[in-house]
Amino acid sequence: MSKARTLFLFDVDGTLTQSRKIITPTMLEFMKELSSRVTVGIVGGSDEVKIVEQLDGHTEIAEYLFSENGLVAKRGGDIIEKTNIIEKLGEVTIQKFINFCLGYMSKIELPVKRGTFVEFRNGMINVCPVGRSCSQAERDQFDAYDREHKIRERFIEAIEAEYPDLGMKYSIGGQISFDCFPIGWDKTYCLKYVEKDFDEIVFFGDKTYPGGNDYEIFCDERVKGKTVTSPENTRELVKEELGRLGL
Repeated sequence: MSKARTLFLFDVDGTLTQSRKIITPTMLEFMKELSSRVTVGIVGGSDEVKIVEQLDGHTEIAEYLFSENGLVAKRGGDIIEKTNIIEKLGEVTIQKFINFCLGYMSKIELPVKRGTFVEFRNGMINVCPVGRSCSQAERDQFDAYDREHKIRERFIEAIEAEYPDLGMKYSIGGQISFDCFPIGWDKTYCLKYVEKDFDEIVFFGDKTYPGGNDYEIFCDERVKGKTVTSPENTRELVKEELGRLGL
């Protein structure tokens, strides 16, 4: 199978990098070499600025860059399309949703709380109970606390109970937050830009379980999904796939 007809599509956090960390030199060189053998795409829930930061500016490793699940889609550095959540939901609905989230967070107690609890992005709303301005140590602390107390999971349940007919999807990603977006605007959204151009699309991601932000695309019949446990494991699975494809 030729490079032109094969796409390797990667999540960012936990797949190409440790959560919110910058890509390592070893991983960067691996991805540069990979891009000479297959077409590479990157799809992340974060906005483009954060993804580029984690790639240490090396966007050349990917032909396709899909930020915010593909709501902002680029190929070769050029914009393909940009979709806005305001146009989909309207200002009144968005304000009610944000007000509910802020009210809910005012009632929960955590080991620490910092700042930037709601981040409005082009194609989604990111909700962070601990606050996105927390330090790495506080991020790790919340991650451990959340695993035990299910803070994000229960938060999502509360939103669904309050707004059962909102038509929104909620996806836990990274260590500290969850994404909120219209149904269908998960990572499968990016596939419409590539599904007709490739014979095979292989997706690599870590949060492929139900409720994780890689789950929908991992299960999509248009892709071959691979669950990874770390950037090191990503390299191992990529090598296996290259061998299977004879590339």
